Amino acid sequence: MSSKENERVDYTIDFVTTSAISRISLKFLIFYLPILWISGYMAIASFFTIIGWIHMWLNNWILEILFFPVWMFAMYFVFLFGIAIFAKAFLLIINMVHKPKEGIFKAIEKDQDFEFWRLRVELKKLALWFMSNCPISFVVMWGFRWFGVNIDFSSHLQDAWVDSEFIEFGRKITVGQGAIVMSSMVIGKYLIIKKVIIDDHTVVGGVSNVSPGTIFGRESVIGAFTTTHLNQIIESGWIYLGHPASKLKPNKYAQERKDVIIKRDVDEETKHEEKFEINIDDDKKDLLNHNGGDL
Repeated sequence: MSSKENERVDYTIDFVTTSAISRISLKFLIFYLPILWISGYMAIASFFTIIGWIHMWLNNWILEILFFPVWMFAMYFVFLFGIAIFAKAFLLIINMVHKPKEGIFKAIEKDQDFEFWRLRVELKKLALWFMSNCPISFVVMWGFRWFGVNIDFSSHLQDAWVDSEFIEFGRKITVGQGAIVMSSMVIGKYLIIKKVIIDDHTVVGGVSNVSPGTIFGRESVIGAFTTTHLNQIIESGWIYLGHPASKLKPNKYAQERKDVIIKRDVDEETKHEEKFEINIDDDKKDLLNHNGGDL
């Protein structure tokens, strides 16, 4: 087998995502101990401090027992945000030593880009696992923003696995349950890191896989169980389906013109369009064009 054939095989076997890195080394997990220890100490110290204040102010053991679940819930968030803060502190130090970058690297332990990528993933995975299991969706979104994902709170990606670097979201993105959005993956002997861009009002169907380098146009959709290939372009206003993702049909719900209202008469089973004037200052119309009508 020629060298080119060997390289082609290397790119098509042993698919591994950042959620299931093979050959995890204990030297990476050693960061978990101080993060968990300090965060746990913060939660316990805060608990006894608050209990002392409550006992001094109320001086009523019945009220103290009634409010006990509230204090425990508060301590849970102290522990959660403690993990996020200290994981980010370690991450900043690591990124100063070796700056993250896009490219194709050898997936071997002697390769610095591969080693530091594994370290970044393991650090973020600890904090994001706790945040993803939080019942409040705000915490999940804050966690991804905290670790470098360009996303705002108009989007939704709870119960999905999304890489925490080289990801750029637009506004009002929906990532379905069980979907995986990867800016990095290991194929055979290679680590591939490539930025993923998802434009406004895009839907990523449940249990779908988005490969590194994928670029989504505005108001595009990929259906459930769909997989994009490396560096694939998903055109604006289209629905894609399959493995690999292929054009299925135009997205008829895409509304490029925001100055048109569609009114429907349910009894007559008819609909018609009405144009209206958008009340917005001229110096802010560029925001309307870029954000799909949402300021």
